[in-house]
Amino acid sequence: MHTIIIAEAGVNHNGEINKAKKLIDVAAKAGVDYVKFQTFKADKLTSKTAKKASYQSQNINDGDDTQYSMLKKLELSENDHLELMSYCTQKGVQFLSTGFDEISIDFLDKLNIKLFKVPSGEITNKPYLQHISSKKKPVILSTGMATISEIENALQVLTTEGIPKDQITVLHCNTEYPTPMEDVNLKAMETIKNELKVKIGYSDHTLGIEVPVAAVALGASVIEKHFTLDRNLPGPDHRASLEPDELEQMVKAIRNVELALSGSGRKEPSPSEQKNISVARKSIVAARRISKGEKFSPENITVKRPGDGISPMLWDDVIGKDAKQNFEEDELIKI
Repeated sequence: MHTIIIAEAGVNHNGEINKAKKLIDVAAKAGVDYVKFQTFKADKLTSKTAKKASYQSQNINDGDDTQYSMLKKLELSENDHLELMSYCTQKGVQFLSTGFDEISIDFLDKLNIKLFKVPSGEITNKPYLQHISSKKKPVILSTGMATISEIENALQVLTTEGIPKDQITVLHCNTEYPTPMEDVNLKAMETIKNELKVKIGYSDHTLGIEVPVAAVALGASVIEKHFTLDRNLPGPDHRASLEPDELEQMVKAIRNVELALSGSGRKEPSPSEQKNISVARKSIVAARRISKGEKFSPENITVKRPGDGISPMLWDDVIGKDAKQNFEEDELIKI
């Protein structure tokens, strides 16, 4: 079992290529599989009058309430993408980006990215889903704000247009930054798996690392999590992102959970605990000195460690038997 961990740099580079490279450094050091950015043209993504989400306005607080001005500052150029891809290769981590419009999808396809990530906001965008399907690459589909029927409709578009269902991973997600714990509804991830018969994962916007780790324990094959260099930086997503040490902790915790889930499923002593059986368990021993020929009784035998003698589960078989030798107090009984 290997959970794909996507470290979502998103727009936390604040439009600065050097910050983007530092984010790659952090992701590579943490040991994630992918570091993911966002590819878009503000002119294609939003109208000039569309309002920011409340969390965006609160986190930026620049007096400008439009998405357009915010996003225009966060665009990465084509050369930026090429530079960041090269830097990812240098650092040993895979590059990924979410395209938010058809031009961006075409550009990412030319960069030969391995898969496409559909953001939650595009799950009801049929032309977008059809365009991604035309690239015939694996798809990761985020489902924030979606109902089960909307997810099913999106899957139908993708599969009808030629993406095999086994090439699609559906991420349970909540599109609030940060997501309140009581709104996570992690059981919905299992509902998606059971009702839609797809591979599942989880895209997390909670504070902390507990929920993505729990998602892995529940069967998530992909985890996506925002991260930043500093939660206090200005920008829409920093406050709901992990800082570098937290990203490392999350990766370590997920890998530990994978190991914990990797057993055979049979309940039996593990190799590491075999040596402790005789130490922790007990045997039937003499409660006092017992003479040869004396019958074993609750008055002259008892149960004590170590556990390398007769098991106390055989207590009834020992009671009433004749001692074949003398036994000193605490000596293991033999019959």
